[in-house]
Amino acid sequence: MKIILALALAWCPLTAAFSGRNSARALKTKTRRASASATVKMMATSNPKKIIVMGGDGFCGWPTALHLSDEGHDVVIVDNLSRRNIDTELGCESLTPIQPMEVRCEAWKEVSGKEIKFVNLDVAQEYAEMVQLLQEEKPDSVVHFAEQRAAPYSMRSPKAKRYTIDNNLSGTHNVMCAVVESELDIHVVHLGTMGVYGYGTSGGEIPEGYIDVILPGGRSSTILHPAYPGSIYHATKCLDALLFQFYNKNDGLRVTDLHQGIVWGTNTPQTIKDDRLVNRFDYDGDYGTVLNRFLMQAALDIPLTVYGTGGQTRAFIHISDTARCIQLAVENPPADGAPVEILNQVAETRRVRDLAEMISAKTGAPVSYVNNPRNEAAENDLEVSNKKFRLLGLDPITLDERLFEEVITVTQKYKDRAILSKVMPTSYWNKKRTEDITERGAVLETKSALKSAEDAQAKEAKKEKVDQWGIKA
Repeated sequence: MKIILALALAWCPLTAAFSGRNSARALKTKTRRASASATVKMMATSNPKKIIVMGGDGFCGWPTALHLSDEGHDVVIVDNLSRRNIDTELGCESLTPIQPMEVRCEAWKEVSGKEIKFVNLDVAQEYAEMVQLLQEEKPDSVVHFAEQRAAPYSMRSPKAKRYTIDNNLSGTHNVMCAVVESELDIHVVHLGTMGVYGYGTSGGEIPEGYIDVILPGGRSSTILHPAYPGSIYHATKCLDALLFQFYNKNDGLRVTDLHQGIVWGTNTPQTIKDDRLVNRFDYDGDYGTVLNRFLMQAALDIPLTVYGTGGQTRAFIHISDTARCIQLAVENPPADGAPVEILNQVAETRRVRDLAEMISAKTGAPVSYVNNPRNEAAENDLEVSNKKFRLLGLDPITLDERLFEEVITVTQKYKDRAILSKVMPTSYWNKKRTEDITERGAVLETKSALKSAEDAQAKEAKKEKVDQWGIKA
């Protein structure tokens, strides 16, 4: 992918050739997936590692910690339980009842015979304690989930914006600095987001982290893909990437940064072994991911809340594949001296209104078009490369109506815990969006929204195709 330097350098002037690194480290095993609950047979049991999972109490961190333990790795969870505190702040708990961490870990030991250690520690605030933990545990890898993960929450208020910046950036920098100070060879695996690339029409397939550019004078180079964050949360992930590049270049740290799509699903083969192991299920306007929110709404027979025209195209991945991808990343670290490894952690892309129509057709749930609280393009295309994970053996779970049943079953089981007033979005991106929603109302007429979608599509078809950075395709 060739673009002009002027725009590419607007984000980051870092160069790093990375061709051929992936094939040299490709995992030479076969992957098998018979269903959503099937396990991927990989090399963990023959080469167990000590792994610290930071943020291991969360939606992605908990099932990942169980999966890594189940595959034979020695796992330590570090978490300050901040997500549970945000539940209290928002007045909305997980739809599924989450047990205390001590109960969760004991339940896992009972059903698996394997022990997961839990350490209550604030990665963003307790730096000295984290350094001491690294020196005592001597992990081979640190998996870094310990960040505030919701874009809507990060735009909720000045307080939430400042918390997201302070927590996420301080946490990431503390992890990197602590690894250096520990003087241990620790591979850092970070869960990032596809949102670093932005959600405009990119004009072609989005590569995995790096792009080839032409410098003035016709010189070729490889740089980080330009960033285009759509929220404070996404901005922290972009800034994380710069910290990784610096510590990789300056101190030789080995880093894998995973740009993940929107996660759907609830349970994994490990979390279904005991009710005490159940994973989080967020359905509120701030933390509920779009597909899980739709499935919850369908199960409760309330309208599916489509934002704007529903023309947003997004990348998706099942929660079980999140855990598998982390395993693949841990077991295939970059070589010493290699640049930061970046992989797109996605299974497929879908348009939001198409998902709503699919679920509505299956369940009979009505579709409600909501005045979009976000400042984003009404319509966009999205094409993403995920070749690296496929080369490592991942056969991702794709959206399948049969798999929706599992999520719907969970929501029906715990539907009495739902607070329906929390479903609608209440975090607006800026003053203009707030004023528009106040004037026009939160819910749009269906026909009006569909007409807006048709008009937007017609306008997009007529105008000259230009990508989100203003570069002609």
